[in-house]
Amino acid sequence: MKILSVGRKLHHPALEITSIQESSLANCDMIEQYTYIIISGGDGTIRRVLKKLHSLNHLPVFILNPIGSFNVVAKLHRTPKIHTVLELLADGKMPKIEKHQIFTLNDELFLFSAGNMGDLQHIFLSETLRFGILEKGLLKYLLAVIFLLPVHLIMTPFMLLSSKRFFIFTPLKFIKKLGSFYGEVEKEILIDLEHEYNLLELDGDIVAIHSRHLHIRQAGYVSIVTR
Repeated sequence: MKILSVGRKLHHPALEITSIQESSLANCDMIEQYTYIIISGGDGTIRRVLKKLHSLNHLPVFILNPIGSFNVVAKLHRTPKIHTVLELLADGKMPKIEKHQIFTLNDELFLFSAGNMGDLQHIFLSETLRFGILEKGLLKYLLAVIFLLPVHLIMTPFMLLSSKRFFIFTPLKFIKKLGSFYGEVEKEILIDLEHEYNLLELDGDIVAIHSRHLHIRQAGYVSIVTR
């Protein structure tokens, strides 16, 4: 059993773990030889790693080490602490595994969130505040909510009625669709944004899309170690 750790150097005396940085992933050969891939970081890190790997014929099982600002995927699956998983593997036991659906938006990939509504503005302002004592922790996100609250209260109803605005958030899948809000991507969603250059939020990342036409659809599943 071989394990690849992306984003943080990890070691266990009874396990064979290779550690690399996210930036080195493209140069890592024979990804399919690994049984597990540990991803250390937040939702954006998970999304970027999966974007580079999801086209493989066989994806390894992912172990999440949630050390980022937001860890929605880890919370959804109640992922255990990394040392707990490593001890379990060292003892020769199989961890519990769940499937997590993934989606594509043109050439990009996301796991649960995409859009150009309030979350885009929130992420942009939060990243602007990422300096000094606000660099780490959740305070910058709380301040962004406070600063943008009047704008959200006024603009959200208009955004929900606009065909040029959309927000997908699958943890709220019990809300199938409400205006331009989608809690579920059943088959595919086609959106025309009118402009050729657009900034979108994908799992907490701000991504530039060079197309006015968005094609959003289901793209299969990934396996994640859970409790």
